[in-house]
Amino acid sequence: MNQGKKKHGCLTMLLIILALVIGLILVLLGIRAVRMKKNNKVPEGGINESMYVEINGTKQWINIYGEKKDNPVLLYLHGGPGSAVSPFIIPVTRKWADVYTVVTWDQRACGKSWLPDQDSTPITFDLMMQDGKEMTEYLRKYLNTDKITLLGHSWGSYLGANLVQKYPEYYDCFIGVGQLVDWQENEKRFEEAAKKWVGTDSEGKALLEQLSTDHNRAKSALLSKYGYADMDDKVDYNAAHAMLYNPYYSLGDWKRFFSNDGKRSRDFFESEEFQHFSLLGSSTYEIPFYNINGEKDYMVNAELAQEYFDTVEAPRKKLWLMEDTRHGLLITKTEMFSEILHEIAAAERQ
Repeated sequence: MNQGKKKHGCLTMLLIILALVIGLILVLLGIRAVRMKKNNKVPEGGINESMYVEINGTKQWINIYGEKKDNPVLLYLHGGPGSAVSPFIIPVTRKWADVYTVVTWDQRACGKSWLPDQDSTPITFDLMMQDGKEMTEYLRKYLNTDKITLLGHSWGSYLGANLVQKYPEYYDCFIGVGQLVDWQENEKRFEEAAKKWVGTDSEGKALLEQLSTDHNRAKSALLSKYGYADMDDKVDYNAAHAMLYNPYYSLGDWKRFFSNDGKRSRDFFESEEFQHFSLLGSSTYEIPFYNINGEKDYMVNAELAQEYFDTVEAPRKKLWLMEDTRHGLLITKTEMFSEILHEIAAAERQ
């Protein structure tokens, strides 16, 4: 009798716990739905559209967001290659959306633009340049604008600088963030700097030796060990919430995002094709040239970027060096970065 009562009591308790868990899940899903709906709202007089565009033989995803349709259009080129930012970038780009109509583009082979059939196509200099040209042409027509502001971070600055040099008629200005100048020279500068950090540290010396055999892993370890890793400044907003309440990602999108091993982008990064983007000896621009770099950026060497900037010939140029800031400046100093973009937007409207 007592044993039966105990079993009944346990069953009742389990049912109560199950009901509470289900209730909590439903509440969380409800909160998520509300937040997603808010993030997917179209600003009054503005635009919020997501779509796949046929670019250079494959479908590529973009989001267009702005508070006023007549604002200048800014195309954001993410880094990597292959490091799509669409999962977590909404809180960042919307800080710019009062002065720009911001286009977030997942480049081929990554993010929402990755499709298994792309893995048979090697990424090359010509392929990425054509992708950039076609995306620009599409946006000019779709958004009925003659020129576009091009902003590129890291690898995106490499691609972007090449695009504005080759097709200056399509762009009103270029904004390079964590400006990459020449990858081979960049890595030479990194090794020189790392030797100074290491000094007599035996662990550091071991990592230096590994640069010749396992370069990317050793470089990452050195940056982390001596305080120069991209995220040492810490993301200054809730990136987890940005991903959780992202209205552009379905469960299928998340599954595809995490199933992409990034091999195609890594192959490109490690190939000779990547070096074709080098800007050494090519510093004449027909449009305004702006740079925003982190003072402590050694992933992409800030000193090399400064030296290149000094050689740049452009109708107008300016460089901002963000103090005590590393390579992740765009997501670790979002307010300061936004203020700089607003300054650029104001300058370009004069």
